[in-house]
Amino acid sequence: MLTAITRAVSPAIVHCELSFIDRKPIDLARARQQHQAYEVLLAKLGARVVSLPPEPHLPDSMFVEDPAIVLDELAVILPLGTESRRREAHLLAQELSKHRKLAYVQLPGTLEGGDVLRIGRKFFVGLTKRSNAEGIRQFAEIIKPHGYEVISVPVTGCLHLKSAVTFLGDNTLLANRAKCAHAPPACDEAAAPGSTLHRLGATTGLTWIPRNLMPPTRWLSAARSFSPRRFRKRADASARWIFASGRSTSRSFRKPNPGSPVPAC
Repeated sequence: MLTAITRAVSPAIVHCELSFIDRKPIDLARARQQHQAYEVLLAKLGARVVSLPPEPHLPDSMFVEDPAIVLDELAVILPLGTESRRREAHLLAQELSKHRKLAYVQLPGTLEGGDVLRIGRKFFVGLTKRSNAEGIRQFAEIIKPHGYEVISVPVTGCLHLKSAVTFLGDNTLLANRAKCAHAPPACDEAAAPGSTLHRLGATTGLTWIPRNLMPPTRWLSAARSFSPRRFRKRADASARWIFASGRSTSRSFRKPNPGSPVPAC
């Protein structure tokens, strides 16, 4: 069974770190309701949900994807790009140590999970204001003995690499076209009518990823383009998280239990 680790919404979320967007009011009660609905959805999809308590003095602490990268072999604890969030890593490491051995990226390196896109044994890591070259170098050295490759991807115009693109599985990437420049022409006949389904060799997060660096992969430009034969759509009403620079994937780890065929995220 898959285990999903989440953390309850901090009452201080209204003071969350922001980049690229203006601060807007956040309805705390609604944010909590939406986060709880997200946890229920994870459970309905077959995950065992471990919900950690809120951290009143850490506004962004429910974004548990940022302080660590969890692999089958180990969990890598990360120094976040904003000093106000760095205490989150220690608290999350306490829980992750129950499931994985730990390794650490150290300052002056910085790295945030929102910049780390895994496709098979390759990790595409965004070089952003939150993740620097030294953090990426240390991460690569830590996971290289386990057979993983790290490719640095310069990113501009958005907070994290995964603000622009994420991997769905089944050789498919979902891209936010508003944050991707120079999109390639549609070329896959399996695309749903009206969709924009692309193969690799396109820009991601306003940067170029050469075709030869990735396995054969498709691009989807919008959720409505999902083929029902290949993906199941589930609604996640998370409007409050846009105001906090959040994504659905940033609020949980998906970790397989021993013997599970599902890869850790």
